[in-house]
Amino acid sequence: MKLNYFTKGLSTVGRWIATTLFCVSAIAFIWQGAFLVNTSAMANPTTNLIASADIDNAKSKANEDAGRTKNFIQDTRDKVKEAAKSNANKVDESTDNGSYIGRKAQRDAARIQEKADKDAARTQKAVDDTKNVVERTVEGIKDAFSK
Repeated sequence: MKLNYFTKGLSTVGRWIATTLFCVSAIAFIWQGAFLVNTSAMANPTTNLIASADIDNAKSKANEDAGRTKNFIQDTRDKVKEAAKSNANKVDESTDNGSYIGRKAQRDAARIQEKADKDAARTQKAVDDTKNVVERTVEGIKDAFSK
């Protein structure tokens, strides 16, 4: 019994020491960081010019990336449609002409092609929306720097 009482007290003291050590070290790191702040960059007017140039680059980069993404989406759509058509033709050739499986493969190919068109259109719209959000944000930042 006394051993449990002793270990319980030792555990409590250990937790208090660990908590105190953690708090003291956290305060020390915060205190040290307060004296290491770089105040030389606060009144530097060239920062605005650099940021303005970067903003123009960001806007053109957003347009360029959106164009590349749209091309990638269109290429992917075309590949999906071609694969669906090719697979349906292979199924149709391997079965009797006009068989149920051949007709089903053609219907599935048509459905896949239609879905590929819809998905590509929806994805391109999302790309346009994202590009517009980026452009509005860039314009807002540009206005903030110009004031």
